[in-house]
Amino acid sequence: MTSKAEKTKQYIIERAAPIFNEKGIAGTSVDDVLKAASVAKGCLYNHFEDKAALSSDVADYLLEKISSSVGAVISKADTAHGKILAYLEFSKNPFETPVNGGCPIFNLAVESDDNNPKIREKVKVAFEASHKLFSSILKMGIKSGEYKESLNADEFAIKLYSSIEGTIVICRVVNSNKPMLTLIKSLKKELEEYLT
Repeated sequence: MTSKAEKTKQYIIERAAPIFNEKGIAGTSVDDVLKAASVAKGCLYNHFEDKAALSSDVADYLLEKISSSVGAVISKADTAHGKILAYLEFSKNPFETPVNGGCPIFNLAVESDDNNPKIREKVKVAFEASHKLFSSILKMGIKSGEYKESLNADEFAIKLYSSIEGTIVICRVVNSNKPMLTLIKSLKKELEEYLT
């Protein structure tokens, strides 16, 4: 059973997450979090040693949120190709993300690249898990006979995941989902060439 203290801590993390995702770690102040969670400073520091500890827990929450959202979407499809198409469908509107502010993986990666090795390591683990997931789906498709054996699952998984992540940012900068729709169309066309 979850204690009151654990519930309060989780509530603070959930209220802080969209702010961190939109403003970044450096751009989010403790006052932003206090206001969003409607808690006193003493309450916040009762659950988190400092802003770095809060940032670390929020990063875990954000990364888990995106991972579980993708997992839920692809688990509904029965075939490997269906799972990839479900992921592409999930990604088609970069303005509708599980947490406001875009993809947490990309946002955290950019911000932590040079100045936050702890967060960078968390993002690295998330990227590696995503690559492994898509690679295993594609390999499953090859094994089941959906895809030709000429499909390089590891390479296509990197292309799929990294191009979607990068295009999310481009779409948000140009304020249009057209680049994503173009990318998805291209990825689908390429993958269809490997269908048996």
